[in-house]
Amino acid sequence: MNKRSLSRAAVTLSTACLTAFAVTSCDKPAPGLSKAEGTGNATPSVYTNAATTTAVPSAAPAPATPEVKAAPMLETHASPVPADASAPEQTSIPAPAPAPASAPAPAVPEPTTAAAAPTTTVAAPAAAPAGPLITIKPVMPTMLFQGTPLPASNRPPNLDISQKPVMEVQVPEGVTLLSKGKPVTSDDKDPIGELSLVTDGDKQGDDGYYVELKLGKTWVQVDLEESKEVWLVWLWHFHKQGVIYRDVIVQVSDDPEFKTSTTVFNNDYDNSAGFGVGKDQSYIETNNGRPVPVPGVKGRYVRFYSNGRDLDDTNQYIEVEVYGK
Repeated sequence: MNKRSLSRAAVTLSTACLTAFAVTSCDKPAPGLSKAEGTGNATPSVYTNAATTTAVPSAAPAPATPEVKAAPMLETHASPVPADASAPEQTSIPAPAPAPASAPAPAVPEPTTAAAAPTTTVAAPAAAPAGPLITIKPVMPTMLFQGTPLPASNRPPNLDISQKPVMEVQVPEGVTLLSKGKPVTSDDKDPIGELSLVTDGDKQGDDGYYVELKLGKTWVQVDLEESKEVWLVWLWHFHKQGVIYRDVIVQVSDDPEFKTSTTVFNNDYDNSAGFGVGKDQSYIETNNGRPVPVPGVKGRYVRFYSNGRDLDDTNQYIEVEVYGK
């Protein structure tokens, strides 16, 4: 038998094996065929032509189950779950706004005891002193203007129109000048000029010889440094012009605050200074000043009030002289 016959016999034998499904009886594949790998199950073997890699028809395999891909995981954020899922959702009700605070009640000041108002006693008019007398006649300064014309306006109703100057006064024997060089104080803490000018003994009326105090009601006070009987006060406000000072009041006291005092002169005709209506006369200033006789009132301090003048509200003091013993 030649090679062609042997090949045909082999093909015939292999075809017979496939047709009869007797795969298990064929121990070896025919020459030129290779065995396909199985799945390990009792399924008929499939042989392929190793030279052509053409698959030999076999029983149709079961359709492959399509691979089910897992759906992509969605990233979620867990929401808080109420403790009791079955309970209805609780709605938060805002607390009511607090009521506006009521305004604090105004503080009621504690009752205080009002300070006692200063009291003053009006001295009796000075009578002629008894016993031996002496004459007080101050040295008068130079006259700076001629005549004492009466003001055409702002004339006070109690103005002394006699224009008769007084140059000397009788006092009891033993009375001397007490005020020269004594300390002077004032309610004006920033006067123009030195307060010491009031008791320096110089009565000239030019600029630089007087002290000017604040506007309106004000005072200067002389400390005699010990309690004395006061018998005479002589006062020079300002004599460069013929002016009239308002509410000229002179008081004597042993109290530096004048809580109690004795008024020895008061020409306040309408009580604008608050010490009562005075009975003394207003006067026009001259170089002779104004003497005020005093009936021996005892005290350490002598205070002089004024409340401006007919021209304006300024207050000036050149000199005061206090006589006593």
